[in-house]
Amino acid sequence: QVQLVESGGGLVQAGDSLGLSCAATPRTFSIYGMAWFRQAPGREREFVAAIGRTGISTNYADSVKGRFTISRDNAKNTAYLQMNTLRPEDTSIYYCAARSWSYSLTQDDYAYWGQGTQVTVSS
Repeated sequence: QVQLVESGGGLVQAGDSLGLSCAATPRTFSIYGMAWFRQAPGREREFVAAIGRTGISTNYADSVKGRFTISRDNAKNTAYLQMNTLRPEDTSIYYCAARSWSYSLTQDDYAYWGQGTQVTVSS
């Protein structure tokens, strides 16, 4: 069983930066592919970014490529999402997710989810 807890959300202005964290248990964190998804009001949850077990392999949605960076620290059992040059359309609840072994871009492939953290970007 994996438990995920996101933190770091908040209210920022367009153009600002914000960092999210996803703390995971148990200590076998390194065997899981990790991803961030987001869901805006009235919209489907969508893929944002994913990272492989070692942190070398990453993948991003086109809408965030060049602005967001996903990373992980296996020693701290934590995944991160650094968001720069935020836009009002980035306003969403952000969720981290974990699955055994490789990452996926498809939310249905993820067995473990955090509770979400709200990110609001004002114009």
